[in-house]
Amino acid sequence: MVSLTLLSTALMGLLVLATFVAAARIGGQRAPGTDESEDRYTAITRRLAEVVRTPAVWSIAFVVIALGVGALVVLSVGNFAFVEGFADSLLGVLYAVVGLLLTGFVFLGAYFGVRGRGLGNAHGVAAGSFAAGLVFLVLIAVQLLVGVIG
Repeated sequence: MVSLTLLSTALMGLLVLATFVAAARIGGQRAPGTDESEDRYTAITRRLAEVVRTPAVWSIAFVVIALGVGALVVLSVGNFAFVEGFADSLLGVLYAVVGLLLTGFVFLGAYFGVRGRGLGNAHGVAAGSFAAGLVFLVLIAVQLLVGVIG
C-alpha cells in the first residue's frame, strides 16, 4: 500500500510540474516585432499537427498498440520460462496500458466533443479532465466494492 501511495505522489508531482512548465511556456511574453512563423515552438507544433492529421500514422499506431497489448497478454499468461518470474508484473503493465488507453479515449472524446461545439481549449480540457476523473472515480469505487486490483 505504501508503494502505491508513493507512486501516486510521484505521479501527481510530475503532473503539477508539467502543468507549471506548460503554463510558463504558453504564458510567456513574446517580444514585439518578432515573427511568429520563426518561433521554434510554433514550427514544432505545426509539424506535429501535420503528422497527427496523417491517417497512416493513426493506422500504424493502432497496429503497434494492438500488437503490443497482444504480446503482453501472451507473455503474461503463457508458459514461457524467461518471463516466469515477472508474469504478474507484465499483467499489471497490461492493465495499466489498457486503462491509460481507455482514459485517454474518454479524455479526448470529451475534449473534442466540447471543441466541436464551439467552446475554447480551456473548456475542452476541463471537460476532458472531468471525464477522466469520473473514470478514476469509477475505478476506485469498483476497487472498494470488488477488489479488482491486487
